Amino acid sequence: MTDVKEKCGLVGACSANGADVVPKVLQSLEALQHRGQESWGISVEGKPVFRKMGLATDWRLYSDELAPYAGSSAIGHVRYSTKGRSVLENAQPLQIGSEFSIAHNGTIVNVDKLSAPVMKEFNLSCESDTKAAGYRLLHHLGEEDDLFHAFQRLSTELVGAYCFVILHKGQVYAARDPRGYRPLSLGWHEDSKTFIAASESCALEAVEADFVRDIQPGEIVRFDGQRGVLESFRFAPKAPTAYCSFEYTYFAHPSSRVNGISVYEARKRIGRTLAKRFRVNADVVIPVPDSARPAALGFATESGIPMDEGLMKDRYRRRGSIRSFIEPGQGGREEVVKRIIPIGDTIKGKDVVLVDDSVVRGTSSKIIVDALRKAGAKSIKMAVTFPPIRHPCFMGIDFPSKEELIAHRVAKDEEDSKNAASKVAKAVGVDEFHYNDIEGLSEGIGLPADSLCTACVTGDYSKLGITPPLLSDEEVKT
Repeated sequence: MTDVKEKCGLVGACSANGADVVPKVLQSLEALQHRGQESWGISVEGKPVFRKMGLATDWRLYSDELAPYAGSSAIGHVRYSTKGRSVLENAQPLQIGSEFSIAHNGTIVNVDKLSAPVMKEFNLSCESDTKAAGYRLLHHLGEEDDLFHAFQRLSTELVGAYCFVILHKGQVYAARDPRGYRPLSLGWHEDSKTFIAASESCALEAVEADFVRDIQPGEIVRFDGQRGVLESFRFAPKAPTAYCSFEYTYFAHPSSRVNGISVYEARKRIGRTLAKRFRVNADVVIPVPDSARPAALGFATESGIPMDEGLMKDRYRRRGSIRSFIEPGQGGREEVVKRIIPIGDTIKGKDVVLVDDSVVRGTSSKIIVDALRKAGAKSIKMAVTFPPIRHPCFMGIDFPSKEELIAHRVAKDEEDSKNAASKVAKAVGVDEFHYNDIEGLSEGIGLPADSLCTACVTGDYSKLGITPPLLSDEEVKT
């Protein structure tokens, strides 16, 4: 259970036989709710973009307003903000002029550079990186008159992580950046002859669509409903990938496959790898709900220490399934964590191994450790599947300053990992603390380390192509 914010979720669908795809888009957004909890929206050709604050799972509450929204092509979005305030005008999809609507997952680092020509040409300020990219694409579309080539020109201006879905003249486009930071899946629903693009394969399963393949880094695809075809265009040459390693440990749904890897099996393997590296004596392995459960199972299997449920989310409240790290404010994140209830019979008098996917700011960890102490834990050892996060992310995760990161705050640039872990242990209140390392993370995921993005661990942003500006905590707040 981390306490950072994360990415967004995208869906685009187009039927070759004219079937209404809006219900499928809405149901897919529900399946991607874990990727964004601030707002949601859909765009259908010929209708104003429909956007609401709150959860996509509430779309049935708006059935009367949504009744006119039917069409054979549509795109949808669930938002978590990395650029722009959490307000309705920044909810997506965004309508760009009268030409197209667009939705985005990721972070464009050089948004200021994009915004200047948008202001000059369209006299518009850009509250979000999506808006800036959208109006630059509109500019290029005016010169190219072909969205494939217009996007190719746009891509030469973009620095950062991005996946886009675009609705233009009844056609749906889906694009993934040349490094592949963010996942994007392609599916097919046979009965309705519908192509679907979604941030994760779990959204395809939610509407009984078949997973076809991952959209490749540097690829844009077009769903043409009138001709019933899928077209692919490579807008950028192949480059070494930088798949976000955080997707595998925390963010993606455990039922998804990301870049050919089962997220659930990867998390179990990472837990086993962690147990091999750190032999501990304990009575019980307890996962931090919910994303750490597969890793805790792997840790328990490898270590021989039984796993039990010692912490439970209160799912009987309306917001019981909310994820803490994508709440827009620290107070909201803490409130979600405080709804995790310790199971006293599992904990009292026991030496506990607490398994978590990551520790970012440390606030959630401290609250959970305090709850375990109050429930009578004899001792608490903590094993974390992700290495120490010491550097800001500029590729779609909202921790933009070093000062807020506990591994940097309490251990600075301590090179000895054991010394760093002992300082974090003291800060969160556990008896022992064990981080995974990049090699163990790579081994567990099942992908080479050099194919992953681990910039938040190493501070190496070379794959991004620029040295991003590091901001202080005060600069971030302003």
